[in-house]
Amino acid sequence: MIPFEFTIKGPPLSQQAKSSSRNQWKTKVAQAALQNLPNGSSPVSQEVAISIVYYYEGDTPDVDNVIKPIQDALKGVVYVDDAQVVKAESAKVHIDGSFQIRGASETLLRAFSETDPFVHICVKSPPDMSKLT
Repeated sequence: MIPFEFTIKGPPLSQQAKSSSRNQWKTKVAQAALQNLPNGSSPVSQEVAISIVYYYEGDTPDVDNVIKPIQDALKGVVYVDDAQVVKAESAKVHIDGSFQIRGASETLLRAFSETDPFVHICVKSPPDMSKLT
């Protein structure tokens, strides 16, 4: 099941958002992940890395504030516990920018074809953490 990726339309919510809004966002993330998981998949127990990119227009939350709600939402869905995440990276990219795309996944290309802002989430095996760069 790893690597695993999916997208969600619209803006991500910050860890600093109101509790009720943040909980709704986590539910939306978990449901999107469940809809895209292969049948019969269960949460993985190995260490993982997560990459989150928000393709946005207009105002956007800080990139570091969107990580935790997404990690929490994937607990018990993609991985057993968010403590398994040993590397997390987050970015924001203006959706109206010019892009050079090589090797993009079908999931990412499909999201771009719909033209709305979206969040792309990819959970994968982490790099060798014993090699410091």
